Order: sequence, then C-alpha cells, then structure tokens
Amino acid sequence: MARPLRIEYEGAFYHVTARGNERAKIFFSKKDCERFKEYIAAAKNKFGLILHAYVLMTNHYHLIVETPQKNLSRIMHFINGSYTTYLNVKRKRTGHLFQGRYKAILVDIDNYLLELSRYVHLNPVRAKMAQKPEEYFHSSYRSYMTGKPESIVSVDTVLGMLAEKRSEAAGRYRNFVESAIGEELASPLQKVYGGVILGSKQFVREALERVKLDRVKNPETSHRKALRSSLGIEEILMACCDHFDVTREEAMKIRRSDSRKVCIHLIKKHTSVTNREIAQMFGTLSSSAVAKINESVSKRLAVDKELRKQIKRLEAKYSFFKG
Repeated sequence: MARPLRIEYEGAFYHVTARGNERAKIFFSKKDCERFKEYIAAAKNKFGLILHAYVLMTNHYHLIVETPQKNLSRIMHFINGSYTTYLNVKRKRTGHLFQGRYKAILVDIDNYLLELSRYVHLNPVRAKMAQKPEEYFHSSYRSYMTGKPESIVSVDTVLGMLAEKRSEAAGRYRNFVESAIGEELASPLQKVYGGVILGSKQFVREALERVKLDRVKNPETSHRKALRSSLGIEEILMACCDHFDVTREEAMKIRRSDSRKVCIHLIKKHTSVTNREIAQMFGTLSSSAVAKINESVSKRLAVDKELRKQIKRLEAKYSFFKG
C-alpha cells in the first residue's frame, strides 16, 4: 500500500491528524482528552514540540505543530503510542487504536497558518457539537480568547500575524474565526499538493528540494507523479534551451533537434501533464507525436551513453529537477 511522503526538517510546521480505527471513538471522556494533552506536554519537554492549535474530536484529532528539530516522526510515535497504551489498558482492549498512520501536511505558514488555525478551531461548529468555538472545551480556541493560554499551547505566532498587542490581536482573531460561522468556506486542505504540502508553488519546490529524488520515485510513495511535477513545463523548456544553447523558438520548432526531444522527454519524466497539453505547448505536434518522441528518446537512452550523460548533466545542473 502506498504511503505519503514524510518531509521533516528543523523549524517545519505541520497540520497533523489521526482517526480512530474504522472511525471508532478515540476519546470517551474528559479524562481521556486530558491524558492525551499530558502526552503532548511530555513531547514538548522531550522533543521540543511547539503546539500552535489543536482540537480533540470524538473519533479524531487535529494538531498544528512546529518542530524546532527534525523529529516529527519521533514526536507522533511517542504521542500516539503512549495514548494507545493508556486507552488499551483503561478499556481492556487490544490492537490498533488509530486508523493507519497519522497524516502530516507540511504548511506554508506565511500563506496558510491563519486560515488553517480557523479551520481547526471551527471543527466542533461544523460538526454541530457547539454553536460557537469557545463553547467547545477540548480545543485551543479558548487559549486565544482568554489571554491565559494552556501551558501546551503557543498563541504568539498566529496572533502576531494580526496585531502587535495581544488583546487587540485576540479581538481580531475572534472576528476572523467567527466571520466564517454559517459560511460555506472551502477547506484549506483542499489545496494540499501531492497529499503532503500546503503552500505556494515556491514553497512546494523548496520543500521537495529537501527530499532525495529516490524517495519521491519510490513506488510505495503515494502521489509520487504529482510530487515530481513541482516544476512547470515552461521551466523545463528554458532549462533545455540554456543547456543546449538554443533559443526557445529553436527548441520548439526544429523537429529533429535533440533539445526538443530531450525537453519533451524531461517534461514527461518530471511532470504529470498529458501528451495533449505538451502538444498544445509546442503547437506543431499531435498527442501521438509527443508519445512517439518520448518513446524514441527512452529507447535511445538504453544504447546511447552520450545522450544519457547529457540528460544527467542537465538534471544535475538545475536544482528543481532534484525535487
């Protein structure tokens, strides 16, 4: 079964969620929620975890976390493992508590942290478990409103995006969150790229440059083709023009040139665009012609050492091919 790519580095922000196995309950009482938060507090002390927002629902949870160290996997293994052991002992049960592995989405805080925190805090309202987010006690929203945040919650980063004075920022945050009550706002998670990154095109590219290419290509990695398409076809074209020292027009129009053939091959290799889209870009090609060119280059690579070297040099030269 394909698994999502894990991208870990110092100072990364994540939206983390996990559901009960077969969507069953994971929190049965207030005491269970308090115990889960105790494990978060322990992870804060043990691993340096910074928690920016959370909500604990009946059968799942949402966390927005920051990892000053490159250690999200260790953190989540500790939290989920500790809580599973606790609940199994308490309820005299065995087996998996959570449905598979936790899901972690890398977050571009400049563009999505504020919106994502609102999405997390409005979970109980969307689920009709509360009319207003402050009425739900198992979330971090009250920490933002009262001026006395829980010891496990850091509110400064989110509130600092709205105003310098905390009291003023809290008021603006309340207005921001409550303005969405009753509105059908699209979830920011619908914009997740490759199943693992929420951010701008530049953020996606920079995140993938931190990952070894063989991990992205691994057949066990989900969304691997989308992840390999973090660069656009226009960028590949310009890289080929620069490498082969030809103009854009020459690369697109000269039918027998290696620059055009290699460009088409690399677009097929590194992006998820269709033959039809490539044909439309080049103008004078059909979808079948694109397929034939890509096939011919692939066959040449099996026997033409010089062509293999050319492509390797080209891919090594431009950092965006490495994602």
